[in-house]
Amino acid sequence: MCHSTDSRPPAPPIQGEVASHEQIELTAADGNRFLAYRAEPAEPNGRSVVIMPDVRGLHPFYKDLVVRFAEAGFRTIAIDYFGRTAGLGERGDDFDYMTHVKQLTSDHVRADVRAATEQLESPVFTVGFCMGGAHSWRQAYEGNGLAGGIGFYGALRAIEEPTTGPGAPILLLRGGADTASTPEDFDRFTAALDRVGTEHETHIYEGAPHSFFDRSYGEWAEACQDAWRQILSFTERHAQSNGAQPK
Repeated sequence: MCHSTDSRPPAPPIQGEVASHEQIELTAADGNRFLAYRAEPAEPNGRSVVIMPDVRGLHPFYKDLVVRFAEAGFRTIAIDYFGRTAGLGERGDDFDYMTHVKQLTSDHVRADVRAATEQLESPVFTVGFCMGGAHSWRQAYEGNGLAGGIGFYGALRAIEEPTTGPGAPILLLRGGADTASTPEDFDRFTAALDRVGTEHETHIYEGAPHSFFDRSYGEWAEACQDAWRQILSFTERHAQSNGAQPK
């Protein structure tokens, strides 16, 4: 488990007004109905984000994070992975998430991300955490119409290495003390990205643990702010390369 129900995301360096935020229901192409959370910025920056949670699905941390991204100007939707097996209920402390993680497939993730992407304006980026971080990278290196994929402390065991490419560029945000994936795991993964020609960049926050992107972790405040800066820079650069006009 990454972020608990008590965790809350740090504020972005740019904090604008949020026009609206609400829980919604989406339907994937395979008929899956699932919960999502959406926010619209008062002043859009011309970029959109699909947030991919950790193994616990759409719990309060990610609903708050949707609002944080809207404060930074992004049209944003966070998805829940478990509509097929757990229905449309809330993902509280008593949610038996591993039962449902074991039934989740990459095809399910792809279909649900696509349903969210279709609700947003291009260019669209994915931003994921732990399991969701790895799947965010996979969504990007497969292409899937994305402008890029960002992952925090991605658990590489959740995905396969790319065999075709190049897809869209990816950003890896890693904690130096994270043990979800080893440095050797990441060396193999980035070597695979190089083989298929997928553009990638990595930022490692020395000593930072898994789930450091949390405003209660005061000692990692600078790492959190730098991570925000990396996200803003990455999405701005790759939005422009996808033909979007900077705001």
